[in-house]
Amino acid sequence: MIDLVLCIDDDQITLMLSKMVIKKSSFCNEIITLQNGEEAVEYFKELAKLDISNTKYPCLIFLDLNMPVMNGWEFLDSYMKNNFNTIFEKTKVLVLSSTIDPYDIEKSKSYPIVIDFLSKPINQDMLDQLKTLNY
Repeated sequence: MIDLVLCIDDDQITLMLSKMVIKKSSFCNEIITLQNGEEAVEYFKELAKLDISNTKYPCLIFLDLNMPVMNGWEFLDSYMKNNFNTIFEKTKVLVLSSTIDPYDIEKSKSYPIVIDFLSKPINQDMLDQLKTLNY
């Protein structure tokens, strides 16, 4: 079981439903939700100040793309620019979006921390598939 999951989405209903499905499936021990990429970057900046060997940090991020303030692409760029990918080397990102644009799907593959691109909403089958991955 995954220890900690981070969900980044500006839609409160999506966050609530995601938390409900994740909890029901016993996918992880703890879920943190944030409403945009900027909040997430600040979260990781604060985590990076701590002793990583004694700090719990997300193993998986469910990331929406279309958000105000800082969208998913800007978050990914900032995450890489701040070298969070090396600080939090076990953290992987799963893009969870309502877009069906093939360009977005291809673009997501250019980020080494992105393990998949799935359509909203999150569901039990998706989580069951993810449980089988070794990341």
